[in-house]
Amino acid sequence: MNYMFLIVIIVVMFGMMFWQSKKAKQQQAERQDFRANLQPGTEVITIGGVIGKVVSVDTEYEEIVIDSEGSQIRFGFNAISREYVRPAYVHDDEVDENGNPLSTDSTDEDQAAQEPIEGEIEAAQTETEQKNS
Repeated sequence: MNYMFLIVIIVVMFGMMFWQSKKAKQQQAERQDFRANLQPGTEVITIGGVIGKVVSVDTEYEEIVIDSEGSQIRFGFNAISREYVRPAYVHDDEVDENGNPLSTDSTDEDQAAQEPIEGEIEAAQTETEQKNS
């Protein structure tokens, strides 16, 4: 019984090692493909947080030159983290206190549909008064 449990644990450990190794190789291939296809004009971010546009790529020495607000900086390929995508700006007036977006598609017709009709309220009140008497 104890040997069977030990064998199962060893098989699970080898399975996890194989899966992680496969995933790491896939990520490495994606990074190499990204770096190989870098073209001037692509906006990138480095592992240090520098954001800029690619000016030139030197595949022989694995170097890349980035222009960041007028300053040109040379980096190694390994310093490039990913392509930079600027997040969308959301004004504070467009979200509630929890950061959830406010509904912007409400119209006057929707608001009118939410308001109760006075005649219905009076009829409901008289019905409840008659039941209580």
